This record gives sequence, structure tokens and C-alpha cells, in this order.
Amino acid sequence: MGKRTQYTSKGQRRNVSRWSIKAGRKDVSELEKLNRKVDAWQKGKKVFLTITNPNKNEKGKPFIKKEAKEVWGKYTPYLMKTSN
Repeated sequence: MGKRTQYTSKGQRRNVSRWSIKAGRKDVSELEKLNRKVDAWQKGKKVFLTITNPNKNEKGKPFIKKEAKEVWGKYTPYLMKTSN
């Protein structure tokens, strides 16, 4: 067998502390999250939204996740009308 030249990590521990990851996640505002979701939806990616459950009989599920295409519809860019 050949000789290893570099050390390979076993991936057992985090290389970034948990508090810094949480702080970075909390730093993102709701508006930024929504802007990112709209951008991804416009690019045709599969985006999920959390909405209030329309079925009021399901008391255990006050919110449900739905795909953005179902809520916002399929994205079509605005095209100005041209006369030929």
C-alpha cells in the first residue's frame, strides 16, 4: 500500500461552534428569508412555505407546509406587449 501524505479527518466533531451557527441563523430577518424564497421560486426551485392550516378541525396542526407553486402559482416573468 502507498504512504499517506495528508491527515484525513474522521468527521467526528464539529469544526464550527454551535453558538456561532445559531447566532448566524438568528441574524437573518423574516424579510430576508422571504426574499430568498421568492428568488428561489423565480428560478424554478422547489420552495416550501409554512401557512396557517385552512382545516380548522385539525387542532394538532395549526400550520402546514405547502409548495410555493401551489400558493403563489407558477412563476411567469412579466413580458411587455409589443405590437407587430
